[in-house]
This record gives sequence, C-alpha cells and structure tokens, in this order.
Amino acid sequence: MLKTKDLRDLSVEELKEKEEEFNKELFNLKIQKATGQLGNTAIIGKTKKDLARVKTVLRESALLSGTDG
Repeated sequence: MLKTKDLRDLSVEELKEKEEEFNKELFNLKIQKATGQLGNTAIIGKTKKDLARVKTVLRESALLSGTDG
C-alpha cells in the first residue's frame, strides 16, 4: 500500500507511470478473477485505492501548478 505522503514526493512523470502500472495491474486482476485464478480478491480493492491515491495526487499537483489535466 502506498502512502500519500510518499506519492507527493514523486514527480508528475513518475506519478503517471504509477497510474499506468496500477491500471494494468487492476485489469490483470479483474481478468484473473473472471477466470477463477485469483485467490485473494481483496487485492483488487487495495489496487483501486492505490490508483485513486495516485490520481488524487496528480490532480492536486495539476491544480497547484495552474494547469487543468
């Protein structure tokens, strides 16, 4: 699990990489769940929360820098 404080120390490029990484991981976990290969389904929720943290920090940095997006 990522801490928001740690995410705020990352650059925008690193945050976008993390976002892409979590999107791919979430997709793979959903596929595994659908095919019955996923044993621990709680990891999907944790991944969603980590992705939301990354998106929140990205949005905060965009608002602070004055750009929208």
